[in-house]
Amino acid sequence: MTWRFMPSLKTLIVDDEWLVRAELKTMLADYPEIAVVGEAANVAQAIPLIQDTRPEVIFLDIQMPGATGFDLLEQADIAARIIFITAYDKYAIRAFEVNALDYLLKPISKERLAKAIQRLGTNESASPAEKKKAAYDDAIYVIINGALKFIKLSLLKCITAEGNYSYIFYADKPRALVSKTLQEWEDLLPEKYFVRIHRSTIVNFAHVEKVKKRKNYSQEVFVKGIEKPFMMSRRYAAKLKHLMVS
Repeated sequence: MTWRFMPSLKTLIVDDEWLVRAELKTMLADYPEIAVVGEAANVAQAIPLIQDTRPEVIFLDIQMPGATGFDLLEQADIAARIIFITAYDKYAIRAFEVNALDYLLKPISKERLAKAIQRLGTNESASPAEKKKAAYDDAIYVIINGALKFIKLSLLKCITAEGNYSYIFYADKPRALVSKTLQEWEDLLPEKYFVRIHRSTIVNFAHVEKVKKRKNYSQEVFVKGIEKPFMMSRRYAAKLKHLMVS
């Protein structure tokens, strides 16, 4: 294929094993479209490197002493494409596949690395094109306020529509803007827990505290940890009632 990246993609390698970093750096030297601008052995080293170099690609290890690769995504503002590096882990790989992210299994093979580099140029996903429903214990990859983050579905309380975006109420954190539509959330989330109560609102049933009827036959849904209740449309009331008694 013909590459059109000018200049080469600035790339960081973050892995606690020096041998993995060295071997990967050697393999990446064969790709003129990749320019390794730094490497780190842990999250603490990686954060200032990211701030200084503003990489476009990060090869990121999952399990590292002190803090994981997921922790790095929580702590740093990252706009780079992420290619995860991991030993075989069913939970992590499930998260990658659900979110159509690329990952490399250790030991890294030249053939698999070549595919990952090719995807950088085509924006091809690592997973098949068909949509997958997430499981309740999955981690979901989203862009929050412009930064890449992983969130656990079990801690996602509520989602409200905001045009082509959405706001999420997650754990005990403030409401955050996410680059995902409500329909995209509905296509992804497990229906057993996540219920659409209004054309602009989805709630996680596991976090619903109570449903209160109003005089005008409308209903309010109270979600744990959120002071203001959400209005429930009559057309969605029957479905939520069914879940609450089942």
